[in-house]
Order: sequence, then C-alpha cells, then structure tokens
Amino acid sequence: MARVIAVLNAGSSSIKFSLFRESPGTGDPLQLSFKGQVEGLYNAPHFIAKDRSGTVVSEKSWGEGAKLGHDGGLDHLRGFLREVLASDSLGGVGHRVVHGGAEYAAPVRVDQAVLDKLGHLVPLAPLHQPHNLAPIRILMERAPDTPQVACFDTAFHRTNAELVQRFSLPEEFFESGVRRYGFHGLSYEYIASVFPRYDERAARGKTVVLHLGNGSSMCALDNCTSIASSMGFTALEGLMMGTRTGSLDPGVVLYLMDQRGMDARAIEKLLYNQSGLLGVSGISSDMRTLLGSDSPKAKLAVDLYCYRIRRELGSLAAALGGLDALVFTAGVGENAAVIRERIMRDAEWLGVDADAAANAQGGPRISSARSRVSAWVIPTNEEGMIAAHAFRHLSG
Repeated sequence: MARVIAVLNAGSSSIKFSLFRESPGTGDPLQLSFKGQVEGLYNAPHFIAKDRSGTVVSEKSWGEGAKLGHDGGLDHLRGFLREVLASDSLGGVGHRVVHGGAEYAAPVRVDQAVLDKLGHLVPLAPLHQPHNLAPIRILMERAPDTPQVACFDTAFHRTNAELVQRFSLPEEFFESGVRRYGFHGLSYEYIASVFPRYDERAARGKTVVLHLGNGSSMCALDNCTSIASSMGFTALEGLMMGTRTGSLDPGVVLYLMDQRGMDARAIEKLLYNQSGLLGVSGISSDMRTLLGSDSPKAKLAVDLYCYRIRRELGSLAAALGGLDALVFTAGVGENAAVIRERIMRDAEWLGVDADAAANAQGGPRISSARSRVSAWVIPTNEEGMIAAHAFRHLSG
C-alpha cells in the first residue's frame, strides 16, 4: 500500500487538483498520478480528470444553470478519489493558500487555530484567500482525520529584508500588516530548488526569475534566496497582467473615487478583472490571441507588457547589484518565444545574448555560449512543490 498526497488549489469557481503517489526507490519520492479540476462551480459545473500521460479517465458535466458550489465540487472529487485510490491510502492534502501573512514563513499543518489565523488575513487577499480556505474548512468538517497542510504563496519571500518590505507610511501601518509580501512564492521556490541542476554557477549568484502567466511577477534571487519581488501588498503590484493593472499611481484610485464616483467594489473589479492585456487591447487577456492579432490595440498591449517587464528587470538587477541569469517560467514564459526574444533583446545592456534557434525550440538554455548572463526556460511545478511540502511535513 502506497501513500497518496492530494493537492488542491481552489479559486472562486473552480477546484484544481493533483494526486501524487509515493514511489520509493525511483529517485523521486512522489510521482504524479492524476490531475484535473472541477470548474464552473456556480453556473455550469464540469469535472475532468487525466492520468499522468494526459489521457482523460473521468469526466462529467452538470449542465448550464447547475450549481455545485465548493461543497458539491469537493464531494464529487472525494468520490473520484475513493475510486482511484484502490489499495492506496490518502496520506494527506496539501493546499495552495495565497496569503500566510508575516507569521507563516513555511508550510504548516492546519488545525482550527491555524485556520482562524488564516481567516484573519482575508482582508489582505479578499479575492483569493476565502476560496483557498473553503476546501480546508469543508474537509475539517467531513474528514476530520485527514491531515491537511497549508502552503503559502507569500512564504518564500519572508527572507526579504525588513527595508524591502516597507512602504513609506507611518509605522502603525507596517505594524498592522501593510507591507510588501510578494506572491507566486511556490513557483519561485520550485525554480530555486531545481535551477542548480541547469546552471550551478549562476544559481549561486544573482538571478531574476520571470513568472509570466495570466498573473505575472518577477523575483530577484541571490543564491536561490528571494531578496525582492515585483508584487507587494497584493497581487496587483508590479507587472501588467492578463486582466490586472500592475503598478498604478495611487492618485488614480482617488481620481476614480472623486471624479468618476466609483466605489471600492467597482474599482476592485476594474483593477483586477478589466485591465491589463484585456483592458488595453479591448480584445483578450490571452497572450496567444494578441500575438495572433493584427489589431493596433493588440500590438499596443503587447508592447506595454514588454516595456513594463523591461523596467522591472532593471529595478531588480539594481536590487541584486548585478545579474548572472534570467529564468522564464509559467504559461507565457514557457511558451511564448517571441515574448522571451523581446525581453532578452531589451536586456542586452545587462549582458544577455540570445540564441534565436534555442529560444525558438524552447530551450532549456536560450542564451548563446558567449552570453555573460545565461537565460533559461524552466517549467514550473507549483503542485509538485506543494505535494513535496505536504509529504515531508506529514512524514515528520
């Protein structure tokens, strides 16, 4: 009998899952067995599960207008688990939780006290935290003997110096939690854990990792330790994203309130859901769609996206005091060769010399042999990172 670790990543209308099976003696203690999601939880629920080869092993739709909610979605997922576990046992569940606040610098086994503390962080991540915590609450009620481990997107950045975390606000705000936290930490932690296999010299030095997806950010690593990130108090700061603004003059928010009469919820919707690539292009938040379009607005959105990355790269290189490597990861970073090419061209002044052929093929190394700064494409694996944390935590 082998242990299985389930990984859950719950959003506002979906629950993504992965199942990792203990595989001693294989060189990797955990092997991916299944992955999938329940999406459209509140309007058109659809469940799909695939095995490690990508073959669909289970699928179900409930139809338009149906409503499962997180409770029903998790119940269906638990039923699927009972079917596929066979003689294996569920050793525990690892959860992606966006915000761990200033207290949690590492994964933690969840009990009621921990859950209450994480609930107090909801105002710091109102669009993510409640949904991340929902399946934890449900499982505590329905399967109280199943151990659960919370893994935080903010934890990896707790190594940032206090100076880096501060805004220029009165002390009372910093003490009450208004500080730069940084996000996408599970992705950066995974890259930091595997980068030495690709470039051991650079991994010991100064690296900027570009996590470019629907949500995008960048992180400065010194000897694979986070020293600064483009995201701050929320996942809005920094780069332009699929539907999020990225960094914005706070005066714009005051203008929207005073001159446009917009309330907090309307502004929240604008900043999180109606801006970024979608807002500028008026076409799509998907980089693939924009790169395939001949619309001037699509070109403008892509140009602005790359420009903001260029600005942020200069800032993080300055924070590091130099640069030895770039790493591209996540959906756009791993798949959009034209975006990588533009970013590397913009970084020539930093010592990046692109290898066009290697970049077109997806790497892993996409810089030339003569490049002073190496550049890489490394697929991220946040689910694998969560599974590894849960496995180690539950194994003592």
